[in-house]
Parts: sequence; structure tokens; C-alpha cells
Amino acid sequence: MSDKAVLLVNLGSPDSTSIEDVRRYLEEFLSDDRVIDSPKLIQQFVLRCFILPKRPRESAEAYKRIWTDEGSPLIVTSKNLTKLLQHEIDPHVELAMRYGSPSIPSAISNLKGKGIKRLVLVPLYPHYAMSSYETVVVKVWEEIVKQAPDIKVETLQPFYNDPDYIAALVENSQPYLEKGYDHLLFSYHSIPVRHLKKADSSKAHCQITPNCCRSCSPVHSTCYKAQTVATTDAFVARAGVPVDRFSVSYQSRLGREPWIEPYTDQVLEALPSKGVKRLLVMTPAFVSDCLETLEEIAMEGKEIFLEAGGESFEMIPCLNEHPSLVRFLADKCSELFSKFA
Repeated sequence: MSDKAVLLVNLGSPDSTSIEDVRRYLEEFLSDDRVIDSPKLIQQFVLRCFILPKRPRESAEAYKRIWTDEGSPLIVTSKNLTKLLQHEIDPHVELAMRYGSPSIPSAISNLKGKGIKRLVLVPLYPHYAMSSYETVVVKVWEEIVKQAPDIKVETLQPFYNDPDYIAALVENSQPYLEKGYDHLLFSYHSIPVRHLKKADSSKAHCQITPNCCRSCSPVHSTCYKAQTVATTDAFVARAGVPVDRFSVSYQSRLGREPWIEPYTDQVLEALPSKGVKRLLVMTPAFVSDCLETLEEIAMEGKEIFLEAGGESFEMIPCLNEHPSLVRFLADKCSELFSKFA
């Protein structure tokens, strides 16, 4: 029996569309100090007084719009991806969610029980952000130290501009690009501007250096916005998208503080007045389609665009279970296993 394994980690989802399950999920998610990074007392005050009284009911209704007979689209897709990757590589492939089930603690327990000694950790996030990639890595390491300190770990780094990842995005998008379009909108999940500045270890680049996202700097290794710009630039160059036929926006903001702009909902409303009638939208920050892509963009976003005068709105699916993603992950896992002594 092999002592090697791969751990895929995605965001997670409620166990059902019931208000109780959604509340439980949101409470875990929004209690993460890397998601709402205020002092704990303030975080919990905001969460329990302003978010949890109303948002679970609203989110439950949104989840009902995308829920399938098999369950949460993100969970179903992630499980299918796990099976497909297992067909391509010999090491055992385990799946966990940062929030909800299957949990990271249960995954590490399972791996320990299987006698795993060498683990490749694959956070299913192309870009670095403290509220996504970083929190996964930290949580996995906490559980490794607690439960199985003998397991050696290699971690897949953010792959936002990896040529093979960009090639996978292009391959997945090509059938939609070939249909014709007026404009291609890249909608990335937004994060607070404060998180951008917090991730700048130099404290002298982000939002300070002119055109900071395209000014070469070591701090880009932890700069979410610079990485989204790099993904966009690499994609349009490889796919041959004309410079005047694409733009970038950011979605899913929460609260009143400044988040990365421009905001996707506002861009969708404005595009028809600029002559855009046939719109393509893609969401490269997400590997798997989820609430933010299927409901927020493909449903609410489409409605905003069409009501503003647009005529055709089409959503390019996330990579999900695409063969190019499976190949990419298999190759990266093989590379990382070769690093073990």
C-alpha cells in the first residue's frame, strides 16, 4: 500500500438548503479570522448582530435556486473531480472542504488511518488571498501538527499564471469564444482593499506604486489583485482576445468598507449603454461552479445585464471536471511528489 496521498481542498457548502444548515455553514465561514479579520469580539458582534439574523434565510433561498438532486453543485463537482484525478494517479486522493463537510480534520484523520507519510496539498484556488488559499494551508497545517506530525507535506502554490492552467482555461472557453461576442467580462471574487494592503509585506507597493499590479514586485506572490490581472493578461494573449473587447470586474462584496473595484453588478448594468449587446462572462477565480457563479452571475448578473438593454448573456462554466483540469492537477501532483526525499 502506498504511503502517498493528495488532498484536494475547496471552499465548501451547506449540507442542505435549510436555514439551520446555511446558518451553521455561514457561522463557521465568517468566524474565520482570515475572512473577517477584525478583533474577535468585533467580528462576533458583527456576525451575530448584523449577519446571522438575516443572511441565512437570504442565502438559503439563493442556494435553493442552484441546488441539484445530488446536492450542492460545488460538492458534487469536487467529488467528481476527486474521482477523475484518482483515475490518473496512483496515490490516494482525498477531498476536504475548508468549511462544512467533508472537513479538513476528518480528512487528516482518514489519511493518518491509511498510513500516509507523504502528502501533496492542493488548495483549489488559482490565486493567493488570506481568505481563501492562505486559510486552507494554515488549517491543514494545524491539523497535521495536531493529528499526524509525521506526515510530510508539499503544497501546490497559486497557479494563476501557470501556462498549463491558462491553456486549460482557454480550452474550456474556446467553444464559447467561437460563437462570437461583443465583450468578454472577467469577473473575479472581490476582497477588501484592506486585505490587499495587509498582504503587501513591503508596505510600499500596493496602492502606492503607479500601476502597481503590473509593476514587477516580489509582493505579487501574495497580491490577489495583481494575480487576477496576470491571469487575465495571460488568457487574452493566448486566446487572442482583442484588447478593446474585454474588461475585469470584481464580485461578491460584503459590508460597507471598500472592496476591489469595479464591482461586477455595476459593470453589467453599464455595459449595454456602451454598445455591448452580446456578453460573455467567465470567473477564473473559481475552479468549481458554485453559488457565486451559478446564482450571483448566471442568474442575477444575467438579469441585470438584460434589463439594462443587453440582448445575449452567456456564462462560460468554470473548469469543474474538464479533462484539461484533471491533466493539469495530475501533472502538478507528480511534480510535487518528486520533491520528497
